[in-house]
Amino acid sequence: MEKMEKALLGGGCFWCIEAVYNRVKGVESAISGYAGGKNPNPTYRDICTGTTGHAEVVEITYDAEVISFSQLLDIFWEIHDPTTLNAQGADRGTQYRSVIFYENEEQKKEAMASAQALQKELRDPIVTELSSAPEFFEAETYHQEYYVNNSTQGYCQAVVAPKIQKFMMKFSDTLGR
Repeated sequence: MEKMEKALLGGGCFWCIEAVYNRVKGVESAISGYAGGKNPNPTYRDICTGTTGHAEVVEITYDAEVISFSQLLDIFWEIHDPTTLNAQGADRGTQYRSVIFYENEEQKKEAMASAQALQKELRDPIVTELSSAPEFFEAETYHQEYYVNNSTQGYCQAVVAPKIQKFMMKFSDTLGR
């Protein structure tokens, strides 16, 4: 029996996060979008200014009977650098910040415990924002399944593909689709 839940994560460009989570067994959907800012109905052009407060995020709908929130976090920590403030690689600005928007108190506790455990393994401090889930705004259609539709594009080859490969090597037991 399905037990559908949501997770809202940001770790740099949403194309990377979405491309990975769309391959995870138990994930029904991974939708690119924006959250955490002050502007209602933001657009990509709006958030690229870095002045709206929104982060590029992915709303993950998953079957908690197949994959846990904790397992989703294990993947999250591996596919981005949670120690760089407002940046992932060449992507710079608050819209690329590392963030976990928790849906409930249980997710908050799991995220805090997961970050604390990871911190013991890292030299630099984790700067991932941990906040209650705000309203999620779905990104424009051309951002959805961007890697699937543009896998030969330069950014996809240089940035997205290596994250997918890293995920597939480390988390092969979670591969789904």
